[in-house]
Order: sequence, then C-alpha cells, then structure tokens
Amino acid sequence: MPRRPLDPVTLAVLSKRFDSITTKMANTLLRTGRSGVLNMAKDFSTSIVTRDCELLTGAETLPIHVLSGADLMARSMMELHPVLRRGDAFLHNSPYHGCSHPADHTILVPVIDEKGTHHFTIWVKAHQADIGNSLPTTYMAQARDVYEEGALIFPCVKVQQDGEDITDIIRLCEMRIRVPGQWRGDYLAMVGAARIGEREVLAMAAEFGWQTLHAFTRAWFDYCEQRMIAAIRRMPSGEARATSTHDAVRGTPPDGITITVGLKVDSENAMIEVDLRNNPDAMPCGLNLSEGCARTAAMIGIFNSIPESVPTSAGSFRRIKVHIREGSVAGGGKHPTSMSVATTNLADRVTNPVQVAFSMIHDGLGLAECGPIMGASLAVISGVDPRNGNEPFVNQIFLLDTGGAGAATTDAWLTICHAGNSGMCFLDSVELDELHFPLVVKQRRLVPDTEGAGRTVGAPAGYCEYGPVAGANLEVVYVADGVRNRARGTRGGLNGAPIRNYLRSTEGELTELPGIADVVLRPGETVVSNCAGGGGYGPPWERPVEKVREDVEEGWITRQRAHDVYGVVLTDGGQVDVAATDARRAGLAAAQA
Repeated sequence: MPRRPLDPVTLAVLSKRFDSITTKMANTLLRTGRSGVLNMAKDFSTSIVTRDCELLTGAETLPIHVLSGADLMARSMMELHPVLRRGDAFLHNSPYHGCSHPADHTILVPVIDEKGTHHFTIWVKAHQADIGNSLPTTYMAQARDVYEEGALIFPCVKVQQDGEDITDIIRLCEMRIRVPGQWRGDYLAMVGAARIGEREVLAMAAEFGWQTLHAFTRAWFDYCEQRMIAAIRRMPSGEARATSTHDAVRGTPPDGITITVGLKVDSENAMIEVDLRNNPDAMPCGLNLSEGCARTAAMIGIFNSIPESVPTSAGSFRRIKVHIREGSVAGGGKHPTSMSVATTNLADRVTNPVQVAFSMIHDGLGLAECGPIMGASLAVISGVDPRNGNEPFVNQIFLLDTGGAGAATTDAWLTICHAGNSGMCFLDSVELDELHFPLVVKQRRLVPDTEGAGRTVGAPAGYCEYGPVAGANLEVVYVADGVRNRARGTRGGLNGAPIRNYLRSTEGELTELPGIADVVLRPGETVVSNCAGGGGYGPPWERPVEKVREDVEEGWITRQRAHDVYGVVLTDGGQVDVAATDARRAGLAAAQA
C-alpha cells in the first residue's frame, strides 16, 4: 500500500515541534552551563539526527558545529556501538570519528522505543573551557600532533547506561581537566539538555506515532530539497576558483597555508559543488581541518551566498557536493594529526573563498572575506583568583570580535565573530567577566576607518584592552590569524584591517605581540587587542552617497576617508557637495579602469 503524503499543515506543525525541542535543549545549556563559554558566550549547538544518520533540524546555534558532523558522529555511534539501549549516552569529541575538534565535547543519546528500536539521535555539543591540553587552552595551533596537543579524546565512549553515569569516565576527566568542577557542571548541563530532547521526542511519538514522525522526515527532506533547487535555479551557472591564506605558524610553510576552492554552480541540474582536493597535505600543526569542519565550512559559504533562506537539513544538502582528498589539510587528515583549531582559523579560510567565488560568478551573489579571528580579545585565560581564596579558573573570553564581510546587497553583520560562527555566539558582558575572573577591562570600542570599504562595507575593527586586578597574575593564550593576511574585499572592495595584539607595560609602553602567544600578565600590565575588520564588496565609490554621509555622521569613518576612499565631498556643515563628489568619484573610477 503506497504511503500517503503528509498534508502541509501537519508538515508545518511537526517542523516547529522538532525545532522547539532543539531550542529547549539550547536554552537548558545556556541557563545551566557552568563555564562562561556556555552561560555567556553561548558556544554550543543542539540538533536531532534521524535513524539513518541524516541531519533533521538544529537550533539557531553555531553552524560550524552542525551542518556536517552531527551526521558523521551519529554514524560513528552506530558503528562503534551496534547494540543501543534506552538510557545510553555517549561522550564524543574525536575529530577522527566525525567531531569538529577535541574541545567540542558532544553528548549523543539514541531515542529508543519500548521495543528497543532506535528512531532518532539527540545531539548536544558544547565547547569546553579546558580539555586537558598540555597548555591551558583548547586551541593549540603549534601542536605537532595530537600527543603534543594533549587533549583527552573520546571516540564515542559510553558515559551513561540506564540513565546513570559511568563514573570511571567522569573520574578520568576530573583528573585530567583543569578546574574539574566547572567541567562537571558543563557535562551535567549537556546531559540534561540531551535527556530533555529524548523526553520530548518520545512524547511526540506518543502523540503522533513513530510512523508519522518518520513520514515527516521524508517529507521534510523533500521539501527542503525543493527549496534548495529553487534557490539554485535562480542563480546563473558558472565556475570560479578562489584562494585564501592563513598566516604561518610552526609546522607550516613560511608564507602560511593557502586554501584553494573550486566552485561550480549548475543551475539547470540544481547542483553546487565545492572542490577542496587541490590543497596541501596535512601539516605538523593544530590547524588541520577535520572532515566535519571542512565539509561544514564549505556549506556555510554556500548558505551564506545563496540569495534566499533555505532550511539546513539533509534534504537541502542533497543539492551540495563537497569533494575532499584523503590526507589533505582541508579535511583529509587521520590520527595522530592535530586538529586542535579546526573550527575557526583554517575553516574560515575555506568558507571565505567559497563566498568570494560566488561573487566572481555574478555581481549580486556571495560575500567578501570575513575577518580572521582569535586575537587576545578571544583568548583563553587562566590562573588563580586572589579574591576567592586563590581558586583556580580557566575560561575562554569573548570580549570583542567584529569581522563581518560586505555582502552583495547589505553591509556587514557587525558582530559575526567569524564566518563559521555566523553571529551565534554572544559577546561577554564586561561586568560579568570582571565579576567571575580577576581582570579589569580598560576599554572596548570600535575603531573608525578600519572597515573594508566597498559598495557594501565590511565590519570595522575593534579595540579591547584588559589586564589582571591587583594581586593577580593572568595567563593569556591566543591563536590569531590575520596579522599578515587580512580579510580581502571582492569585486573592487577593499580589505579589512588586520589583527594586532600588544603588551602594555606598567609604564604604558606598547610592545607588539606575535600572532600566537602565551603571555602571563602581572599587575599593572594589560594586553591590547585589535580584532580584524571584514572585507568590502564592490568599488567604494559606488556606495550610495547618503550612506557615506551617514557613516561620517555616526562616526564609522572620518571625513577624510569619505573623500579619499569613497569619493564623497562634504561641506563644513556636513552636507554633500554634489558637484565635487561627482568629479571626485569619476576620478576614482577612471584611476581603476
């Protein structure tokens, strides 16, 4: 007997019900997480995966965590544990088995009915403040391999049975992780979120029946695929090749790591292909991409660039092919290759050229490059707090990052943080950081004239300065890209400002720090961090004149930059001198012809 299709109302209702489950899970993490990474920065993601290991839906959380990875991790769970039982939960952070990078501890819970049949997998991922690395940071760009990195690796290890903790695993983590009580609190928040997801899916099955829920997944994937087909067919066909270069670190060539992306848009057959095979072999450093991060980074570039919103699920992914070469730095590495920094630095160097390649195919698609990240304003800080009986602490701070890229039709998303984050992390509250940790934030502000100028503009850079309170030392570890290779503009847009980090001495003298540093600040010293600006899209002299005038009025740019870069001449009263502006813009355009 043929299956009857679901009616549109039922499809919409079940879609929202599944979405609400992932949102409940995310809210649980935000409200109960112990570390600032979770309860302030919101560096976590939640999703539901089908019994066939396909992404069904995810909360509005970090795309670099979810698009490809939830599926790979669910598949590894089923391969490593062929017999699943209700009450099981698995701790997974192995980048060799589908996870993004070791810092992203993930809890997987199979949803199993009273007969023992597996129907869905609940998936909760949360970046950890510490994972047992040899240095007090979760980002080790210069680690030659996973052994030097030192992270605890859990290849989908059972951590609960019959709903109860397997305490051997908990004790192992507590002995190796700095500030174990903080990790334990985050672990409990993750397990609690996952069990809420399990409970809610079981309740949906009791209400609608498993058959209806599986019929929904098939119908939902078909719907998402049709949405993706329509979006691709509204774009012109074309091919483009773009590159983006990460700054050099120990273990890389002197000029850094250049990622090459080949993009093909086939409108007639409604397919988009991204080719990552023409890239170097994995390197003895921590920048190598896991398979999950490489695939996801490419897909983020696609979803950022298509001209309309399409649901991200296995259905829309049917219209995407990402090609990866085994052994490549771009997602083909194997154990013991270090992938410590896989979610951020080099992943953005995949997303950015995908966005740029779309703009090369057609003016009106894609984006410029988003700003590189991970300067001292996003450092991992650690030490002991003299205000609290020398209690140890470790946490990644999210004090400031901007970095958004100019898009085809809109200015940058100011606080996107980085391409793979897509603005889903929150910036820390200065007051809460100062309450929780022995530090003082001296300044946090935007810097005029640092945007990637263009027809649409990239985000300006930001300035952040902080240091320890009296009587405290503060260890600051960061892994910055973009000191040498800033975010590039596209189609005539200009580059964004670079990252810069400095140490300010007790006498006020500034010394520039390297792109990667482990600095111990003593009382009276501060670290100064300038985050990167994003690239611009299109020639600056094509930016609407009134927008330029408003940018000057709001303090984003100076009158001099308006004249020199955008070709807009303002009177002493701040009004546009039309004749002088027309002449100036004609001269700028002629100079670039």
